Amino acid sequence: MSDKVVTAKEAIASIRSGMTIGVGGWGSRRKPMALIRELLHSDIKDLTVVSFGGPDVGLLAEAGKIKKLVFGFVSLDSIPLDPLFSSKRQGGHIETEEIDEGMVVAGLRAAAQRLDFLPIRAGLGSGVLPANPHLETIASPYSDDVYVAMRALNLDAALIHVNRADKQGNGQFLGPDPYFDELFATAAETTIMSAERIVPTEKFLDEGSFHTLFINRMYVSHVVAAAQGAHFTSCEPDYERDEAFQKHYVESARDPEAWAKFAERFLSGPEDQYLAAVRDFHQGRSEG
Repeated sequence: MSDKVVTAKEAIASIRSGMTIGVGGWGSRRKPMALIRELLHSDIKDLTVVSFGGPDVGLLAEAGKIKKLVFGFVSLDSIPLDPLFSSKRQGGHIETEEIDEGMVVAGLRAAAQRLDFLPIRAGLGSGVLPANPHLETIASPYSDDVYVAMRALNLDAALIHVNRADKQGNGQFLGPDPYFDELFATAAETTIMSAERIVPTEKFLDEGSFHTLFINRMYVSHVVAAAQGAHFTSCEPDYERDEAFQKHYVESARDPEAWAKFAERFLSGPEDQYLAAVRDFHQGRSEG
């Protein structure tokens, strides 16, 4: 079996401008932030992004990477709104397709099954259909029921982060929820999976059962070793969300001058520089 381990830079090089990419995780939980930060350093643009959004969406929108966003929500969980995303959306800088969370799941499942669409009740009787007139309904051939025909969300690439991975591309979740990351992987032509730690395959059961092995190697193209790769979002049980840093992110994002300083300090260099700056940030807080 092939060794799929590459650097984050090598993995992101497989993405091209104009692609449709899916980003795993949920809000401010287990987002593939090291991969997102690497994407910020590229010249890639005009992306269609599918996400249960968090700071991944905020950072990509601020950097001008997103042409269109397909999403169920964008939230930082403990902080309701991401100010970078809010600013770009309210300013009309990105096209948005806001749909029900269940519709996002149905769209990913349709893509994973190589179907054009899946029928779903979510969206009926709400503002979703008027806001998205391209969405169609379909009558059941077995009853008088009508469903939303949720189109497949076919992804050129997916970015996900897991607790553990092996070199062949099997991925393990040890936290409370897989957050539909396996659907992003199966709906994509190329899946880039970062992991807190890469372990021998036989070591997976040292920390979890067979039920924690959600990502099959056949759906993964690249594996990236990325300790703290979800920071500042959570990656339980390895670490919780860095609430102090998330607050600093939000406060900085609300002011252009403060954001320029934040970006220079935390986003201008490679990943090891980012992690060192985060350590310095917390050291300064403790000394203060």
